Amino acid sequence: MSDQLFDQFKTWYEKRHDYARDWKQRTGGQVVATMCTYTPEELLIAADMLPVRVLGAHEPQNVSEPHIFGMFCPFCRDSLAQGLLGRFDYCEGVTLTQSCIQYRQAFGSWRMHVPTVQWDYYCPMPNDVQSPHAKKAHYGEIGRFREFLEQLTGKKLTDEKLNEALEVVNENRRLLRELFEYRKATDPQVTGVEALLAGLTAQFIDKREHNAELKKVLAALPKRNLDRPEGIRFMTIGSENDDVAFMAMVESVGSTIVIDDQCSGTRYFWNEAKLNGDPVKAIADRYCDRPACPTKDYPDHTRFDHVLSLAKDYKAQAAVFLQQKFCDPHEGDYPDLKRHLESNGIPTLFLEFDITNPIGPFRIRIEAFLETLREDDLF
Repeated sequence: MSDQLFDQFKTWYEKRHDYARDWKQRTGGQVVATMCTYTPEELLIAADMLPVRVLGAHEPQNVSEPHIFGMFCPFCRDSLAQGLLGRFDYCEGVTLTQSCIQYRQAFGSWRMHVPTVQWDYYCPMPNDVQSPHAKKAHYGEIGRFREFLEQLTGKKLTDEKLNEALEVVNENRRLLRELFEYRKATDPQVTGVEALLAGLTAQFIDKREHNAELKKVLAALPKRNLDRPEGIRFMTIGSENDDVAFMAMVESVGSTIVIDDQCSGTRYFWNEAKLNGDPVKAIADRYCDRPACPTKDYPDHTRFDHVLSLAKDYKAQAAVFLQQKFCDPHEGDYPDLKRHLESNGIPTLFLEFDITNPIGPFRIRIEAFLETLREDDLF
């Protein structure tokens, strides 16, 4: 039913640490662990560094408890554990842009207790991005980050370098949007797992290499024939989710995941930076304008209509909330977003994720949800 079209993304995902070590050996550049997709990676790329998003490993661990609370979200605990276990020992630096308080504490513990860290940078960012002062404030912070990197490397981050990085990252966003367009079709020729692998790997592979691979895939897609029934078209909603085994299970029982609103998916790449002659302003504005995480979606809930619009554009017939346990921002949004979707004809299912996920019980719940949708003659 499948072919090898997305194998490179799968290999990159499974061997991401090997890739980063190889990149470092090939280029002599620094590798930087980035925590949160609000990190302005254009600056790191302009400084000839490789930004590598920190992901968990979905395996039991017992090393994070002395550093952060056990009631912090599983992604925080799993991410910190990967640092403490030495999985990111090839990274000279670690950065965080302000998102939620739990991840900020995970970052604080990482920079203090992961012995291979040579430098760290915390980039403040307004949570109230709807404020008329937000972009100006973030412009100042991006400028300070630029100065920090110049002092660190001893090299000027010129406007020319920043504009080059912006163009590379914008191209990546554009190519991913093109790939996701294929998911709008009936019986889509891109599965949810494949789209997840393409979107995730963009967050830790050299963007130029990633762009080249995306172009190969996009060139081949018009002739692809998966011969796979779509079943019920699902949307996934939540924070970070790179649990490929879970996504594969969902698509094995009579459904296709056609779109998402997650920071491991569309929220990472959905909007491009608008080039305006001032690369620092273009970068600052882009991160303030991107589809909002719940930590930055007030006083108006802009993401509610954005999520509904995605569901309609991609003809999602139902939505599955993938809730990281103890994730306060998403838990706060959930009741109202659920109501917003269901009042607009999109049924929902809520699943709570931990570091390791019980695929068997989750499979039963997904199958029951699918059965309910069919019995109600909704589809």
